[in-house]
Amino acid sequence: MTRIKTDICVIGGGSGGLSVAAGAVQMGARVVLIEGHKMGGDCLNYGCVPSKALLAQARQVAARAADPVPEDFRAAMAHVKATIAAIEPHDSVERFEGLGVQVIKGFARFTSPSEIEVAGQTITARRFVIATGSRAAVPPIPGLADVPYMTNETLFDQSERPAHLLIIGAGPIGLEMAQAHRRLGSRVTVIEGAKALGRDDPDAAAVVLAQLRREGIEIIEDAQVERVGGRPGALEVQVKGGTIFTGTHLLVAVGRVPNLDKLDLDKAGVKSDRAGITVDAGLRSTNKRVYAIGDAAGQGQFTHLAGYHAGVVIRAILFGLPARARHDHIPHVTYTDPELAQIGLTEAEARKKYGGGVSVHRIGYDQIDRAQAEGRTQGFLQLIAVRGRAVGVTVVGAQAGEVIAPYALALANRLKLSAVAGTVLPYPTLAEIGKRAAGAYFSPRLFDNMNVKRVVRLVQRWLP
Repeated sequence: MTRIKTDICVIGGGSGGLSVAAGAVQMGARVVLIEGHKMGGDCLNYGCVPSKALLAQARQVAARAADPVPEDFRAAMAHVKATIAAIEPHDSVERFEGLGVQVIKGFARFTSPSEIEVAGQTITARRFVIATGSRAAVPPIPGLADVPYMTNETLFDQSERPAHLLIIGAGPIGLEMAQAHRRLGSRVTVIEGAKALGRDDPDAAAVVLAQLRREGIEIIEDAQVERVGGRPGALEVQVKGGTIFTGTHLLVAVGRVPNLDKLDLDKAGVKSDRAGITVDAGLRSTNKRVYAIGDAAGQGQFTHLAGYHAGVVIRAILFGLPARARHDHIPHVTYTDPELAQIGLTEAEARKKYGGGVSVHRIGYDQIDRAQAEGRTQGFLQLIAVRGRAVGVTVVGAQAGEVIAPYALALANRLKLSAVAGTVLPYPTLAEIGKRAAGAYFSPRLFDNMNVKRVVRLVQRWLP
């Protein structure tokens, strides 16, 4: 068996793992990267990239065709594959080997606290970074294993349009794919055991759900699935109470679970639970040699979070600097149309934490000239502020993921709202809505303040 010694061994070639490998090797460390499946991980092959490519095509079809044809669906799926192919070289084995990373294909498992085995090789490393990502959760629903169903890992293999797509789960993945398929001509029924978009601000979620229902998507909430049955092309989903929904295809979108089962973590002394690997504020596990990032760390399942985690562990591993991961400044977006973006605390969370010190400022898209000019006035931005700083922002509306960017900067760098209010933006832009909200925070302090008015009158009296 071949033995390899290295400074850093990264397990997982998804977004976070690739960021660690590229950064570390270019700063002089010896790096081994292990990937058991596809370089680029879930995000490139089954997640962010293909889903947003499909949404983009569906949006174009909806804008030009009242009655999409099957060829529209086939063209959209071809665009998905072309998009993945265009990005693949950036995440390829060849690129990383060109940077100086030793790439090994295979599934790694720990054999001791300081060694792993993979593809007939034993690797000893000063530090390990587990970046194995996650996979679609498949719930133990009676009958599910006996019928054909899709997850996000198989959804994009379709070439023919589903006549009627049933979706179990009304989170971001379920609703994004519901809208994409509906706009491409499928009937769509979404079945949710609790509340659709239940982790988001309820007012913002209501805007998205209303639009999806207007487009003809059936969304059933508070409906616990009890059984799945039927046959290919004639599937059945029965919910509590006995109601049966029928369709031709089934997508299961009820969340994700971390990919940890092949690692033999117990042999490395690494503790984990259902959420992921147990880590401290610096993302170090119960084995001081082993770090975990991204979905594997159990602190959120976003590509951009994995990239942020990569930066944290690089500082710790390469430079020995104290590094702690924050999570109060990590945004997330549901890419439906309208989009829903959130960063920091919701209003309910802020009031629970800060009590009466919270101020809330909501600006509608209909107050923004660019939104009026484009006829996209649906939605709002809500700013949650405490002592002159934003602690949470929700945006629902056109390009919400872009509109929230200034507040991602503000929360990450702990900027005061005066920095946002004092920014000069080009006119007209949708981003003005964020500046308008910051201005709304200061307005009563300026315009309704009697002391300010007295000072102004006094200055006016004495000015030459």
